[in-house]
Amino acid sequence: MRLIDYPAIIKLAWQNFDDSKTIDTIEDISAKVSTNHVFRVRFDNDDIIIAKLSYFGTYEHFKEDHQIIHTLQNNLLYPFENVLAKSLVKDNEVYTYRYQDGITDAWVVFYNPIRSLHRLPRRLDEAHIKKLGSEIAKFHKACARVSTVLPKASKTLRSDIQDLLNILDTEVGQFEHRMHIGYLREQCEIFLENRQNLVAGVVETMPVFMDWNIGNFSVTKNLELYSRWDYDWFRISYRVMDFYFFSRVTSDVGDRTAFSYLIGPLMEDRFVLFLKEYHKVYPLTENAVLFMKEAYRFFILNYVIKYGRYFFHRTYATKLQREAYEIYLPSIDKEFDAGKILKALNI
Repeated sequence: MRLIDYPAIIKLAWQNFDDSKTIDTIEDISAKVSTNHVFRVRFDNDDIIIAKLSYFGTYEHFKEDHQIIHTLQNNLLYPFENVLAKSLVKDNEVYTYRYQDGITDAWVVFYNPIRSLHRLPRRLDEAHIKKLGSEIAKFHKACARVSTVLPKASKTLRSDIQDLLNILDTEVGQFEHRMHIGYLREQCEIFLENRQNLVAGVVETMPVFMDWNIGNFSVTKNLELYSRWDYDWFRISYRVMDFYFFSRVTSDVGDRTAFSYLIGPLMEDRFVLFLKEYHKVYPLTENAVLFMKEAYRFFILNYVIKYGRYFFHRTYATKLQREAYEIYLPSIDKEFDAGKILKALNI
């Protein structure tokens, strides 16, 4: 784990943004499984902002993502106009700060604090699942409607998988993934081929947040989506990229403190119930259902294998990568049954 003076970088970032206000305290409020860091910054006049510091991925993608999220936040209409946090702006664009010193390359963005209401229970009942399905379908439709006015994204599923293939050709990649190089190349090629075959029938590209852990959003007393935070895996892609994490949220096991990324939740009747309610509001196509398997494969290849040791703390990264080779990837073709979902949705 890198030894970085995070508060010092945040102070530099703020001085570059507005040196007329003095920081009083900086409190780490990060989740403890990720290498990204989130801080509550309080000023000497009691104003509060949220600072996010990251060194995951590249600065260019970090800046691009937050500019897209900012534009999305400004263009979402009722009832989702206040769901996303507002980034602080300077000179008419989202303010980001890049700190470089030796091998350290870290980036900061500031947000206004976002309000939160109720968290869903650790294990959902059927009423929760049905409401969540219809509510996420409404949110997805709202995001799709504003997609045409968003800044263009340079990051794609294909480019991310090609990056992994390029890494496997390097000494670092061959050392980190030794014993699995051929298998990973095969999995990447399967994804690229299936993506090419299915992409024409998958819904239009739109903003997706992917990581919908139950601790990343809040709802009203009527279970309507109220606020969403944690944008680490945000991208412009297909809406089915969000579904794996909703299968985990609706899983019979419920929210877990010790987690794995098994494919099983995608096949649970409880997730099918979620999809049935979703489908009533924002219908899915056959190819979209078939692509759920590839969305899961991409998640394992990109976020667990390629970026695991950068995004997760070492203990989690080692465990998840081992399970990826032994369980996750081998289970894809054995356990995913698109026919079950297609039959339930009458597609």
